[in-house]
Amino acid sequence: MTESFDRARLIRAARGETEADTLFKNVRVLNVFNGETMETSVAVAGGMVAGFGPGKARETVDMGGRFLVPGLIDAHVHVESSMLAPPSFARAVLASGTTAAVADPHEIANVLGIKGVRAMRALSNNAAMRIYYMAPSCVPATHLETSGARLDLADIEALLREPDVPGLAEMMNFPGVLFGAPDVLDKIRAARLAGKRVDGHAPGLTGPDLHAYSGAGIASDHECTTLKEAKEKLALGMRVMLREGTGAKNLAALLPAVTPETSRLCMFCTDDRHAGDILANGHIASMAAFAIRQGIPPVTAVQMATLNPAEYFGLAYHGAVTPGRRADFLVVENLDDFRASAVYVKGKLCAEDGRTLGEMEEAELPSGLSGSMRVDPGALDFSIPAGQGEARVIGLIPGQIVTRMEKAKVRVENGYVAADTAQDILPLYVIERHTGAGNMGKGLVRGLGLKAGALAESVAHDSHNIVAAGVAPEDIRAAVEAVAQMGGGLAAAAQGKVLAALPLPVAGLMSMEPAGRVAAMEADIAKAARELGSTLENPLMTLSFLALPVIPELKLTDKGLVDVKRFGFVNLFGE
Repeated sequence: MTESFDRARLIRAARGETEADTLFKNVRVLNVFNGETMETSVAVAGGMVAGFGPGKARETVDMGGRFLVPGLIDAHVHVESSMLAPPSFARAVLASGTTAAVADPHEIANVLGIKGVRAMRALSNNAAMRIYYMAPSCVPATHLETSGARLDLADIEALLREPDVPGLAEMMNFPGVLFGAPDVLDKIRAARLAGKRVDGHAPGLTGPDLHAYSGAGIASDHECTTLKEAKEKLALGMRVMLREGTGAKNLAALLPAVTPETSRLCMFCTDDRHAGDILANGHIASMAAFAIRQGIPPVTAVQMATLNPAEYFGLAYHGAVTPGRRADFLVVENLDDFRASAVYVKGKLCAEDGRTLGEMEEAELPSGLSGSMRVDPGALDFSIPAGQGEARVIGLIPGQIVTRMEKAKVRVENGYVAADTAQDILPLYVIERHTGAGNMGKGLVRGLGLKAGALAESVAHDSHNIVAAGVAPEDIRAAVEAVAQMGGGLAAAAQGKVLAALPLPVAGLMSMEPAGRVAAMEADIAKAARELGSTLENPLMTLSFLALPVIPELKLTDKGLVDVKRFGFVNLFGE
């Protein structure tokens, strides 16, 4: 990992031969190496921790006996899923103490390819925190959908040569691993030869399949949903990332897997968390605080949020308050509620009492990141011909992104499937938006809860075509048309009119607006969804994962209905 600092000056400051920039005195440093609390002073020079104890400094800050905790690290996140461009995302999560993140930019890569990955890195150069971008492993995620771009082995190798790329991002194509697909194994081999990590994505894998997946060189997983699953992966030495996102909430179920023997293999991650969720509920600090309330020792929770991901990903300058590492830390009154009263990045105060300091600089939309919506809503046919017998229905599971494959007798009018609000079964569509080919997958979903109107969005993991669901075709068309006209975004419609919308002009995924503004527009759409009948906590986040054919059991892409276990297409009706 590259880092620019004056090493010679750091040595002199550590030995007291020259003044440090700042001396933080009267602090209790939580030592993540031995679990002890040190009552001491911390000297910072050139943005790095120089040493402990009394010394000379240009500025002295009395911390009043409060705890100094290393800056927190999100072990796996898709920045794009916040719907915030990197500078806005950084300001939002920094307020609660997240000072670094390991990100998989496969969302924008599926739209714009390696150009999108490089754009994310460029947008992060001036961010208030450090974001490390992995090399996306699966662009497109599968052959079962249409993406806007493709990353081949040469692209992956080029990214892995970058010193600040920690490794190969989540290997979602687990069937490709298990079947020994040459292109998949080549990517894993490239990362291992580069001496870098290969992150995993193995929902529900167990037994010999899990052994094969892990043995291929994949070292982590963030898709555990049950305690049994987490324990099996930990027993193989895999790192388990305990996830608490907006759509997938697994932290409470997985915490019992954290024991004195396994804790150093465990980390926290958010994976996908919307801007409004971040502002309302915080980020990694909220997960550490919850773990502590559930009985996890504070030092263990802090290790999971700091040292563990830093060591796993080789982030040499992060993870601890110790000489030679970045002076990124949060100040907490006590280790029980874990609320950051102040956050420092490279020794500079950046956030206080849950608010990031300084004004956000206005940034223009970078060229080449817009104009990715190639859809003609007027030419779309939303009718779904009825078939014989029961239909396959995507059954939602509250708080999860996995779904059930259900069978149901559906409502039919004049030979076509119609919405059935009594059974909570609605038409679902995925519309290809990258090439203008007009592909449209048609299916059914149960559990969205709408009694009227429609929802549509261009955030549809992982290829990010337009996903839409609703009661009346005219409302579905209105919502889809709004998304297309905005250059991407989220929309709710009823009676043929748009009720609320959130423009996402950056690749149809992100806004350049501040987090508060994005969260307010998202709240308007959520309010509209509730008024239309949905009882889900976040129906738009739930909707966004219904097109992801690497998460069991049943999903819909622009090419059709996918049985994820078979890893192939199935008919809406019949066998």
